[in-house]
Amino acid sequence: MSSYQEKNKGRVALITGSTSGIGKAIAQQLADDGFTVVFHSRTSVSEGESLAKALPSATYFQADLSDQVQTKKLISDILLHHGRLDVLVNNAGINAVIPHSSLKEATADIWRDLYEVNVIAPWILISEAEQALRDSSTPECPSSIINISSHAGVRPKGASIPYAASKSALNHMTQLLALTLSPDIRINAIAPGLVDTPMTTSWVEAHKLWKEKSPMKRGAKPNEIAHTASMLVSSSYLTGEIILSDGGLNLT
Repeated sequence: MSSYQEKNKGRVALITGSTSGIGKAIAQQLADDGFTVVFHSRTSVSEGESLAKALPSATYFQADLSDQVQTKKLISDILLHHGRLDVLVNNAGINAVIPHSSLKEATADIWRDLYEVNVIAPWILISEAEQALRDSSTPECPSSIINISSHAGVRPKGASIPYAASKSALNHMTQLLALTLSPDIRINAIAPGLVDTPMTTSWVEAHKLWKEKSPMKRGAKPNEIAHTASMLVSSSYLTGEIILSDGGLNLT
């Protein structure tokens, strides 16, 4: 066991939406880093339980983050079980694919649904976890929050305008909270572009765009986003950063 893994022994990390894709890769990376990880999903209960059983001390909790009561209960249940929380990764999110020109198709209900999960749920999780994160923080090892955003929140792109706007709001919230929560809690965001996950397999045009236009000529692998998350967690200084991870597509 490395000194870094030893330092993280007993520290607890919650990763929302972590039974597949980016969230699963981050959870597995943080487990490799020595953390006790908490898996979460809205559905995929059997997968979450299986993932938790495969790792020492890991647990799984189910919650629908569009329900504010369940969102609050998720934090209280984790604290009741583990007694502490050191890292919160707000990875769970939803999308809506709507042409940007189809204004009427982007209904108010769609806007509300996206903001409920992509903006309000992270806010509630952070506010409910704040005291526990402060309690476990030390100057050498401050607690950490990571919000998984999107390149669509940085550039005028994305599957729909409501989705892009929700991720932009998450980015701005990240920076505002960096001012509010420091120095006890650091908060940063990762803004991926295309990531090769089961959800994006059918995104033919996106894969073509990244292959032809991005300097790296491909989308990211989930473990590459997880490595960035690991770096942010291990830092004792970075806060308020929005790390754009799109293979350089933003340069074109």
